[in-house]
Amino acid sequence: MSGGIRDVRAEDLVATDTKSGVRIKTTVGRGGFVKDIFIRRMTMKNMRHVFLMTGNYRSHLDNNDYNPKALPLIHNVNFRDMVAENVRMATRLDGISGDPFTGICISNVTVGVANNAEKLQWNCTDVGGISSGVVPKTCELLKDQPLFEMVLLLAIVLVLLSTTNGVESRKGKVLVPTKSFEYSAMSCRSHIVSLTDFGGVGDGTTSNTKSFQAAISHLSRFSSDGGSLLFVPPGKWLTGSFNLTSHFTLFLHKDAVLLGSQDENEWPAIAPLPSYDQRGYTEAGRFSSLIFGTNLTDVIITGDNGTIHGQGELWWQKHSSGELKYERPFLIELMFSQNVQISNLTLVNSPNWNIHPVYCSDVIIQGITILAPVTSPNTDGINPDSCTNTRIEDCYIVSGDDCVAVKSGLDQYGIAFGMPTKHLMIRRLTCISPRSAVIALGSEMSGGIQDVRVEDIVAVNSESGVRIKTGRGRGGYVKDIYVRRMSMRTMRWVFWMTGSYGSHADHGYDPNALPVIHNINYLDMVAENVTMAAQLDGISGDPFTGICISNVTIGLADKAKELQWSCTDVGGISSGVVPKTCELLKDQGPEKRTTCDFPKDILPIDDVKLKKCSFRGKCL
Repeated sequence: MSGGIRDVRAEDLVATDTKSGVRIKTTVGRGGFVKDIFIRRMTMKNMRHVFLMTGNYRSHLDNNDYNPKALPLIHNVNFRDMVAENVRMATRLDGISGDPFTGICISNVTVGVANNAEKLQWNCTDVGGISSGVVPKTCELLKDQPLFEMVLLLAIVLVLLSTTNGVESRKGKVLVPTKSFEYSAMSCRSHIVSLTDFGGVGDGTTSNTKSFQAAISHLSRFSSDGGSLLFVPPGKWLTGSFNLTSHFTLFLHKDAVLLGSQDENEWPAIAPLPSYDQRGYTEAGRFSSLIFGTNLTDVIITGDNGTIHGQGELWWQKHSSGELKYERPFLIELMFSQNVQISNLTLVNSPNWNIHPVYCSDVIIQGITILAPVTSPNTDGINPDSCTNTRIEDCYIVSGDDCVAVKSGLDQYGIAFGMPTKHLMIRRLTCISPRSAVIALGSEMSGGIQDVRVEDIVAVNSESGVRIKTGRGRGGYVKDIYVRRMSMRTMRWVFWMTGSYGSHADHGYDPNALPVIHNINYLDMVAENVTMAAQLDGISGDPFTGICISNVTIGLADKAKELQWSCTDVGGISSGVVPKTCELLKDQGPEKRTTCDFPKDILPIDDVKLKKCSFRGKCL
């Protein structure tokens, strides 16, 4: 590295049976530099070290000719959003005496230690930096800080690139860029203001609800004049619910944190969703989402990996104790809207579901990180609900519920509303959800779910890979489902279909409303450390049909179930599946090798390309 290594960005990595996850190797005499390193969303299993930095790597090209005074510079090294299991030692960080490695930042990392783990998990010498949300706790040289005080310097392709005259903070005054402000979006904007122009205070304690409302109200006048952008600068911006407008972009700087207020008065009540019910409410209605909008066109929520922190712990406690008058709010909900983009953000500790586009069309959700304790209630990641033409890609989700749950209304309400979810693409998703599914279809599927395409998925320590949930009274359908290239590690089930999901909206559901589950295709998958390959339970008199599973290899856990495939009231075929499937999924045999279907046509939403947008000139 004597010529220098700089601006390295790595994300969505999986490591198994490897000595170290990330290693920096250098020594006295190397010279050069390693700086501006950004690594996120890494899952590891069976590792000796997660992080390894070596400042005494002794090998030289010519032991008699190198310059021992040529010291390397190791600076600004960032690791975040990682999970590892069966690790002998979390980290060994050895800098150089008199030439320490500096600017190390490690956040939101959970390391599960092996049975034969080292007693000392963090060994640090001649290094300096900060850490937050790391288990086990880091060494003293990496000072532990609260999560939202971290300066997360991860740079992402296709997001804002700041210039030397970009956003900066001087004595509490935030300046909006005046020369160059670039980002990628479905639509570019002609007008921009900062939240501080409307009295916003980013101290983490002052309410900014009225500032958001005033800024968006002001910007709504430009909907027919090139649209507008509200810039949220660095700071901790406490706020309650606020509504967006059309032809509008909400942009969060990388050091901006939106904090959801814990004052219920800052969350107005709104009507129940028409395709659902009022189940769980003591009074009709529900809390509006933190970021909400309805009947909008061309709306974008994006940033330079800024953070939306729902501060959900209090909401979870009140939900558990039955103290809430209305159902908990989501972080982001857009209703009856079209041309929607949600991208390049980190969402933390939502009170309820994280992202809920409902009754929408032409939706792109891209580059989202979602983090919640795996025991938190109903913290679903992304729930497309009665939506058409949706693209979800390049997301990393750690959740207490399903990572992605595809929905379309509940029981008689969903049947009557009759709006399906269709033409949905999900790709390049990494999911950790020990209590729920990576991809769930239902159980609220009474309006129908059709033409869902899923590919290139990584699942770690999750309850099930793909789950279909339904029951008598649901009606509707789940059909034309295609899932391929899925890699799973440490799973309870790979495939799970439930035809006896008993939860209902109310006693008014029709028990004769039977769902149709047909043409379900799973292909090209590998899984390891699995307790049970599949639990497939249809409905007596209403079997799930047209199931096809091909080229799937499942490695079993030490304590795996003796019966690996449990099937009732289902029908279909299988080919090249290990362990062998049940009799109801007829094995085609080696002489009749079958590949399950995956569509070759392109969905309309995949033809939508993001533009590189820029703003030049002073703000309004």
